[in-house]
Amino acid sequence: MTTGLSKREMVGMDTAPRDATWAQDRRDAILDDAGETDEALVARVAGGDRRAYGLLVDRHLDRTVTIARRILNNQADAEDVAQEAFLRLWRHADRFDPGAARFGTWFYRITTNLCLDRTRRTPMAPLEAAGDPADTAMDQERSLSDQRTRRAVAAAVADLPDRLRAAVTLTYDGGLSNAEAAKALDVSVKALESLLVRARRALREKLAGWGA
Repeated sequence: MTTGLSKREMVGMDTAPRDATWAQDRRDAILDDAGETDEALVARVAGGDRRAYGLLVDRHLDRTVTIARRILNNQADAEDVAQEAFLRLWRHADRFDPGAARFGTWFYRITTNLCLDRTRRTPMAPLEAAGDPADTAMDQERSLSDQRTRRAVAAAVADLPDRLRAAVTLTYDGGLSNAEAAKALDVSVKALESLLVRARRALREKLAGWGA
């Protein structure tokens, strides 16, 4: 997926000082720290390590924007949320507790909360604004029927209530387990599973007979 925000722009925002060695530092970080876990990198970010921060951006920016776009149905808003989420990561990395959750669960909870806060403040954009789901693996040979199916599913997901859409997005787009998605939404696993059941039922109803 290609987002409107470049990873270079994300790490170059006001979270870290800029200097002539920044680009080389970023390249060195990717080579030197590629084997470190996210949790280890967050600990370094808490100590002001901008190289570790840059690597976390490289690892998580695309998925963060994807999750936000699915929840918000708007690319520009999704990029704003992603930037705010990474800004909070830089400022509050010391609040991360590796004993309570893995980094992805903690960070996507921040992202989800920012999205839900935004949906409460502003009306949702029209479904058309969501566009087609980005998929860099799609070949030119994919049929028009496949594209229409993707549009129908994307529109059906976009039309779900906020929390149902967030539950589906975190488990399917975010790749979180039910337990992790539940933590991200600040609900019990049982409540998360109930949200997923309701979401699947709603999607079946919305897509019933589609393409018949």
